[in-house]
Amino acid sequence: MSVVLGSLPSQPGRENEDFTAAAPGAAVLLDGAGVAGAETGCVHGVAWFSGTLGALLIRAVTADPARSLADCLADSIGEVRSLHGDTCDLTYRASPTSTVVAVRAREGELEYLVLGDSSLLLAERDGGTAVVTDQRLDEVGKRLRGPVDELPTGSPEHAAALAEYRDALTRLRNRPGGFWIAGPEPQAAEHALTGTVSLGSLASVTLLSDGATRLVDRFELADWDKVLCLLNSSGPDELIRRVREVEAEDPNGRRWPRGKAHDDATVLHWTLS
Repeated sequence: MSVVLGSLPSQPGRENEDFTAAAPGAAVLLDGAGVAGAETGCVHGVAWFSGTLGALLIRAVTADPARSLADCLADSIGEVRSLHGDTCDLTYRASPTSTVVAVRAREGELEYLVLGDSSLLLAERDGGTAVVTDQRLDEVGKRLRGPVDELPTGSPEHAAALAEYRDALTRLRNRPGGFWIAGPEPQAAEHALTGTVSLGSLASVTLLSDGATRLVDRFELADWDKVLCLLNSSGPDELIRRVREVEAEDPNGRRWPRGKAHDDATVLHWTLS
């Protein structure tokens, strides 16, 4: 397997809350999430949560190939909970959470799991592409974020509307009719999107945080075929550079409304031989 990856925090000097890792035949990507300015009840922070969960998950999916990815995720969430349950109040609605994408090659198939709004891009040898994205957070967000999108990104009014929006989101987190994401409860893993694809049909597998998919799903300046072509020719760093370039053209979010002017962006591109 040949793996290249790139990752940048939202701003220079800021802590990167994304995490990605690869092992022979497996890869994971997590995008940590919190509520800006809110009391989390956790002394460790979002980056600690996503990094710790990601490290435990890559170990779990490689240590026991017979165990499903969802079970591996549930076990890993439970282990993270045990690591800070005595020091942190995990009942806070704003406690750290994370999206999860995990893939594993096993017995001629690629197993995958997607939870939250990170994406999995599957490139087929015949030239086709398929994308697996958990749309539930986006669907909930569209119902709630109207006031956020009407205001200039970074303005005090936008910050206030964004805080209200995020608070509303947390009330729907890991609830029926809401959305599901990795947090304190292992049961969230049961709601992940999972499946298998013939390994022989694939040319590459790409894991992307939502900060890296903006050219397609936020700015609508590229499709997945163009993203794949860019990754194959120039790699993840160039994709992230182009995202940053477009973000800089619209710092106030007037052309492309968004919660953050810039977001952590991470890509892991796995080319199959």
